[in-house]
Amino acid sequence: MLLLDKRLKEMRKKNSLTQEELASRIGLTKTSICCYENGTRTPTLDTLIDLANELNVELTYFLGIDQYQISSDDETYGLNVAKEELILLQELRKHPELYNKLLNDPKRMIELIEKKIR
Repeated sequence: MLLLDKRLKEMRKKNSLTQEELASRIGLTKTSICCYENGTRTPTLDTLIDLANELNVELTYFLGIDQYQISSDDETYGLNVAKEELILLQELRKHPELYNKLLNDPKRMIELIEKKIR
């Protein structure tokens, strides 16, 4: 799952829990929590719900969905985007030439980036 590993670890630490303590609270093993945080295993939907309830977050948070309110010309609407995606956009805007190239031809630029990192 896209951001589960990072966000699970972040919320566990925010709640001052060890992997073992979190596992115990929802009937899992420490190894399971460790694997979820490392991205080597994916929890079942029931386990994901238990984790969200125990850590007091919305289930969608683990899926990388954050909700933001956008206002434009007296209209307000919601936007679902991950916090990490917003950070990426903020960083891209610090590089106007690259940002504009991405906006003008996103498909080509992504292909070039993929080619470069292979």
